[in-house]
Amino acid sequence: MKKIVSRVRKAIEDYDMIADGDRIAVGVSGGKDSLVLLGALANLSRFYPKKFEVKALTLDMGYNADWSGVEQYCKEIGVSYTVKNTNIKEVVFDYRQEENPCSLCSKLRRGALNDLALDEGCNKVALGHHNDDVLETFMLSLLYEGRINCFSPVTYLDRTNLYSIRPLIYVRECDIKSVAKRLELPIVKSSCPADGNTKRQEMKEIIKMLDKSVNAGLKKRMFTAIQNGKIEGWEKK
Repeated sequence: MKKIVSRVRKAIEDYDMIADGDRIAVGVSGGKDSLVLLGALANLSRFYPKKFEVKALTLDMGYNADWSGVEQYCKEIGVSYTVKNTNIKEVVFDYRQEENPCSLCSKLRRGALNDLALDEGCNKVALGHHNDDVLETFMLSLLYEGRINCFSPVTYLDRTNLYSIRPLIYVRECDIKSVAKRLELPIVKSSCPADGNTKRQEMKEIIKMLDKSVNAGLKKRMFTAIQNGKIEGWEKK
């Protein structure tokens, strides 16, 4: 975890993600990414020069998941935990019966999480997008939208007066998996019917193939290209 906390701190400082007095909501899906992010921010909050508070928020999608392990983990690291029941699963898969459900689901989850963060008195929402997510999003935009784009490390949401931050952008997925396994984090397996069968998974496989066939270091060069490519929001502070 020490290595991840160090990279999270660098991302926070490079992109000015945290200010004194921030109350940061971590969207905890139960997956490895959000749980590692939660642990890293809770750890960092104990010694970081800028004082900030961390809250863990979970949206129950309607899959009858057991969140007791996550609740216990939050107690162990000294973070308050809130679960909000939603009907997102019902809307996406039963009512709308979306053929490509990920976009609608993401939009509904994002809105519900922001509303819950406001209810909990938070001014920022930390999302668990890691380094591999950055590259996959870049490739999705390039291949499916025909443009060079990616989500930003920090985004101001003017409709809610919230900021979304992504402190894991310097952390590789393989390192997250390693820490989650070593710490035996209480991962809640996704019950989503679309899990593992998405365009993002296609991009993951393409990048993996290129990294092997081109040469080592492809991912690092891609990330450097994103940082230096004048994409909005990626200029370091």
